[in-house]
Amino acid sequence: MAAPTARAGRATLRMVAEEAGVSTATVSYVVSGRAGRASGVSTETARRVREAADRLGYRPNPAARSMRTGKTGVVLLSLTMLSDPWSQAVAEAVNRALSPHGMTTLIMADSDWHPVLLSQPCDVAFLDAVPDSPKEQERLADLVDRGHRLVIFNEQLDPGGFDVIRSTAMPASRLAVDHLLQRHSKIGCLTASTRRGKAYRYHAYTSALTAAGLPLRKDYVEVYPRDAVGAYAAAMRLLTLPDRPTAIFATTDFAAIGAIHAAQRLRLRVPEDVAVAGVGNTLESEQMDPALTTVGPTDFFDRLAEIIRARAVGEDASPGRLHEFPWTLFARDST
Repeated sequence: MAAPTARAGRATLRMVAEEAGVSTATVSYVVSGRAGRASGVSTETARRVREAADRLGYRPNPAARSMRTGKTGVVLLSLTMLSDPWSQAVAEAVNRALSPHGMTTLIMADSDWHPVLLSQPCDVAFLDAVPDSPKEQERLADLVDRGHRLVIFNEQLDPGGFDVIRSTAMPASRLAVDHLLQRHSKIGCLTASTRRGKAYRYHAYTSALTAAGLPLRKDYVEVYPRDAVGAYAAAMRLLTLPDRPTAIFATTDFAAIGAIHAAQRLRLRVPEDVAVAGVGNTLESEQMDPALTTVGPTDFFDRLAEIIRARAVGEDASPGRLHEFPWTLFARDST
């Protein structure tokens, strides 16, 4: 028996329903990603609907779905540094969680998220860089008043009609520096900023050295721009000092990875000649050779993606909540 082929013109929801022998409501549940125990649609029925949709070449109409359900099928990620393995891991985890629901992930590589969200409808927006200031809190309140669902990565903010992902890096960063101090007294630092009140990870470095009775050497601190090339160049400057450090603490994993690459370029052995520790516990940190010692939460990216997914599909309709992610030290080959 020959397999049915797509009919002339654009396949419709009703055509898929007739092909699968189910109601249009059942097809709607399946193609929108809402099929499951709560909907009463069995796994076998959902499979039959998807196969019928594939045979007919059915594609959901996003505009029609938005008008019917009030949902756009879009999740917006505001990721300020796309070259950072952390940002890449967030995007990959969220996309993986949303794909079964037929939803689209859009990435905004710009920290000025407020005007974008005023013009770009979405079901959920994830913001990874929101300064803790009265102005930014006013902008967040404005978006909440307009009905936006927000998930915000921030160490200081409290929920205010939005979800807050709190992953406190300051004490965890101190764990990384203390780990290096067990074997080293000449520890350099790669940091994105040294500004008081902003550079919490850098201040973990200075406080650890002070507690150990070690001087803070200005030549051992390099501020890198927020890109991998800049981090690599900063690491090269540290490692070519006449009295170079024997260990480096980097305030991000991507800067630590840059330090390892710089050491390898200079034919320095890691960790025998120089030990390196980072911050973030990204997937790349574990997979590289040598594996990077880092601090960070466990299963952060999949857990974050599940929070975003539950908000996007409407499974979590509770008020904005605080989600805390405790950090730990992952001691690996680079130290």
